[in-house]
Amino acid sequence: MINNQPIGLFDSGIGGTSIWSAIHELLPNEDTIYLADSKNAPYGKKAKEEIIALCIKNTEFLLERNVKLIVVACNTATTNAIKELRDLYEVPFIGIEPAIKPAAIHSKTQTIGILATKGTLSSELFNKTVEKYQETKIVEQIGYGLVELIENGELNSPEMSKLLHSYLQPMIEANIDYLVLGCSHYPYLIPLIKKIIPNTIQIIDSGEAVARQTQKIIEEKVGKHDIGKSNAIFYTNSNPKVLSEILNNKYDVLKKDF
Repeated sequence: MINNQPIGLFDSGIGGTSIWSAIHELLPNEDTIYLADSKNAPYGKKAKEEIIALCIKNTEFLLERNVKLIVVACNTATTNAIKELRDLYEVPFIGIEPAIKPAAIHSKTQTIGILATKGTLSSELFNKTVEKYQETKIVEQIGYGLVELIENGELNSPEMSKLLHSYLQPMIEANIDYLVLGCSHYPYLIPLIKKIIPNTIQIIDSGEAVARQTQKIIEEKVGKHDIGKSNAIFYTNSNPKVLSEILNNKYDVLKKDF
């Protein structure tokens, strides 16, 4: 089945580009439209009703651009709003949530760490997932301030290093052997995290799993792109420079108020 409409993705900011990268690597022929709602980042501090309203606004923006499916490239948006989005719209939605299952299944110490936003860790969907793995000790940590620093282009700042040390040290002391990154911004912190945690701790993010699910939906439900070179469009309602830099200045970033 052929469908040359683009894949739509949205996030509370630039972090979902980690998901976009995984999808683009697996599906290089697909056109993509990425929406960074950086003006409202982070979603993790907001009430559920506000998160749903923002997700509806983002969805409408992408549907106006004729996307064939939408990837909610944000853990907080997925855990708080994806049910409502699926109820409202016919377009397929693919969500992202912390990869607790592989960590819990493979943990030898029966102790895993999860670094995520408050909105994700307090969500009903997240807590339902945690209940399935009661034999595993789960050390939860809210990543206060991390998204804001990434959105401000302060990825390698002393403040970032200080925050990560304070969040990760208790997990190390608790003897975790898996660290689950529960926010699409956090994969950009992996080089810094690896300097802090021992190499016996494995880091898990959701990018590859989301890319595989996107491929599955395209092949089984919506159809794949069959035109030569793919096209990627990036929108932001904040400073385009930060998003452009996280993409290594390889793509044009359009500033648009929405």
